[in-house]
Amino acid sequence: MSDASSTLVPSPASGGLLASLDPLLRPWLPRQRWFAGKGRPVTGFTLVAATELLPGGPSGQDGPGLLHLLVRAQQPAGPGPGAATDPGDTYQLLIGVRRTLPPRLAPALIGRPADGPLAGQAVYEALHDARLTEVLLERLRLPGRLGALRFARAGKADIPAGLPARVLGAEQSNSSLVYGERLILKLFRRVVPGVNPDLELPRALAAGRSTRVPAPLAWLEADGGDEPLVLGVLQPFLRGCEDGWELALGALARGEDFAGEARALGRATAEVHAALAEALPTVTLGPARLAALATQMAERLDAAAQAVPALHRHVPGLRTAFEALAGPGVADSALTAQRVHGDLHLGQCLRGPDGHWSLIDFEGEPVKPLAERRLPQPPVRDVAGMLRSFDYAARSHQPWAPEWADRCRDAYCAGYAEAHGHDPRDEPVLLRAYETDKAVYEALYEARHRPDWLPVPLAAVERLAAPVPVGARAATDGPFGYGLD
Repeated sequence: MSDASSTLVPSPASGGLLASLDPLLRPWLPRQRWFAGKGRPVTGFTLVAATELLPGGPSGQDGPGLLHLLVRAQQPAGPGPGAATDPGDTYQLLIGVRRTLPPRLAPALIGRPADGPLAGQAVYEALHDARLTEVLLERLRLPGRLGALRFARAGKADIPAGLPARVLGAEQSNSSLVYGERLILKLFRRVVPGVNPDLELPRALAAGRSTRVPAPLAWLEADGGDEPLVLGVLQPFLRGCEDGWELALGALARGEDFAGEARALGRATAEVHAALAEALPTVTLGPARLAALATQMAERLDAAAQAVPALHRHVPGLRTAFEALAGPGVADSALTAQRVHGDLHLGQCLRGPDGHWSLIDFEGEPVKPLAERRLPQPPVRDVAGMLRSFDYAARSHQPWAPEWADRCRDAYCAGYAEAHGHDPRDEPVLLRAYETDKAVYEALYEARHRPDWLPVPLAAVERLAAPVPVGARAATDGPFGYGLD
């Protein structure tokens, strides 16, 4: 920290810093893609922590300052003026401060506080300032504490200094910086106390020397009461890799088959599942746990149907998928649950120039509570997510290419069986239940955020709600024997 004459951060107890930023953050925060409370106004903020990573220039100078803020955004819990106030989500902000903002940083401007310790200065999103991103990298290179923050480094991890940074623009719930095409820093914007799977699982896989997941090199945490807040993870950047979604769309556009890549991706998924089962505890799901799982899926279906009227007529057929999961055929067999990816789709998979597939982004579905994301689950959940992703890719192409998706799904499961020794298609009831649950989630998401995409999950819903052929192996009656294309 700097001395009192140049410090940017007053005592948090004074509230002066946050009070001066409040009028700027209220309109700015909801416009950010990673803001989770869209559709509800921000009514105020609570300062969780404020740390000065780089002091601003003394009076008369214009060196940039860097503030790290954790703020809790207060919002009404529901619509209408009488709604109760939500306890609020906590967000990580990296704020740059300059007396004069260069033109290149104009798009990053948040505003100029009218009063308080930053009165009249330009306050902006710091990730677009090369000087400040260099400071962030240097802090990660040097383990230790600074204010409420703790910087940790994995052993003797190679973290070069002075690498230029660029901001990735494709993410929605987080922000990422690529340093010199060698490192990538993922910053979690909405943060909650507890161990983030996107740090926990790659660390466990690195200890087992898995080659399918980039190992964490360093990470950033903050004090969060009983459990820390994981704020960011630094990993090797897989230079020259292409994500599976773009590869799949490219193959469709060229009229090329993707089954070979799908098979290789199935093998990669199985290897990651095997490594996770070896590195972390597994559990057995008995009848009571399966019944509870089926009940949760049915409850999510009922809630989604209330919000998406197009689901109403399919509810009885979809419910049979969950009833079968709790039925005697599945409940009488012992099912193993383990840690899984939790949100696996083509966009979470990267293929290197040598054809090697890697899996990234183990955070799980960010909208779900952290405790739920860390629960052991049947590996077929990840498989179902990938099957839905192939369907999305096929329906993104005009004309729609159902046979392409069928071949990819079969190849993916075959590749999984080659590496794992177990074919997901041999558990049709479990696979149908998880794919149905995923399609219902997709329908709710698309209805809220991308209405033009709603027909994609609704087409899957119609198929999954169809009567199931009795006694068929998953691959012998249609691709999976439960009403898929």
